Amino acid sequence: MTWDVIVVGAGAAGLATAIFTRRRRPEASVLLLDGAKKPGAKILVSGGGRCNVTNTVVTERDYRGGPPTIVRRVLRALTVADTVRFFADAGVSLHEEHDGKLFPDSNSARQVLDALLQQAAAGGVELRSSHRVVSVHQTDSGFRVVTNAGELIARRVVLATGGMSLPKSGSDGAGYLLARALGHTLVATTPALAPLVLSVNGKDASAIHGTWSGISQQVILTLRTEGSVTARERGSMLWTHFGISGPAALDLSRHWLRARLEGRDTEAVATLTPDLDFESLESFWLEQARQRPRAMLGTILATQIPAAVADGVLAGLGIDASTTLASVTRDDRRRLTHALTGWPVPIVDSRGYNFAEATAGGIALQEIDPTTMESRCCPGLYLVGEMLDVDGRLGGFNFQWAWSGAAVAARGLTRS
Repeated sequence: MTWDVIVVGAGAAGLATAIFTRRRRPEASVLLLDGAKKPGAKILVSGGGRCNVTNTVVTERDYRGGPPTIVRRVLRALTVADTVRFFADAGVSLHEEHDGKLFPDSNSARQVLDALLQQAAAGGVELRSSHRVVSVHQTDSGFRVVTNAGELIARRVVLATGGMSLPKSGSDGAGYLLARALGHTLVATTPALAPLVLSVNGKDASAIHGTWSGISQQVILTLRTEGSVTARERGSMLWTHFGISGPAALDLSRHWLRARLEGRDTEAVATLTPDLDFESLESFWLEQARQRPRAMLGTILATQIPAAVADGVLAGLGIDASTTLASVTRDDRRRLTHALTGWPVPIVDSRGYNFAEATAGGIALQEIDPTTMESRCCPGLYLVGEMLDVDGRLGGFNFQWAWSGAAVAARGLTRS
């Protein structure tokens, strides 16, 4: 049998591409292959098992990697409103949470995966799990797809194999090899949305931050690369036994990792009082000293940042937490203010692909047609999802890239 379309990879992008293709062309034969016994593992673990499906506002500015103009064209093909409607029709209603994140009302990633699998089955998509694709070869009439279970013939092939993040879910980078063998260029990859490892003078984070592990606080993380600010992320940050995690740290990670890949020097600092800059904080201390001269410095600092962090900052500066505000010297006040608005965050590594939620880098975006997702290097080949050189920030943006790219690919596949 010759299949009209074979989709390689049954993750978010692959499932959506198969579903949308059958909807647009019901008579087309669509086969979905996945190497795992149970597809969709990455969907199940996303968003802490709740699956952050998309965001209320999504633009090309939420992404890094390939040219923004291409990203914008792809996103316009399936808007957030379209995505919400698609899932509602599939029985998955969504609700909004902090920063515009949209989650299923059930708070269950399983519901999202089941809905996609049901939509694929109802649409006539044939899914074959435990079918790992070993190679793809272009022929005069289409493609020969070699799997661990035999060879298949297709007129069109879609690669939706994911990147390298969470390799246990099946995203182990094998798709890059398939694409490169068919003429594509791979932009060097790094983890993205990954927790960061800290160290000072060879000591691990627990030795530096002591009892801070497990504490979450609002911060601004600033990354300077060779003296210039290259990233500034505001949000929640979690102190851990190895370093830092949480939204602000995860969003910063791709910038630090790309700078390291390029061999560039970096420096990261945290503003521990994100609503108070240096001048505002100085004014705060002077006002508090006038109003509460006998109050202890540690007590007042704990009204601005978590108490354990306040104790650690003061101890690190050699300032007695029991010092009354009236007794704080100008020099100590200035040192404290500098520390709070520029606390060193000595990043030495990330926790790698095993803990990353996305991959930065991938197949060069310029090598696909943004109106169809068809390869410019290999006619009849289509590429979607995380395997492309596009990565979004935390908040549902990488899933939206998958849904939108799938819609574009389906349009291109049915036109051809």
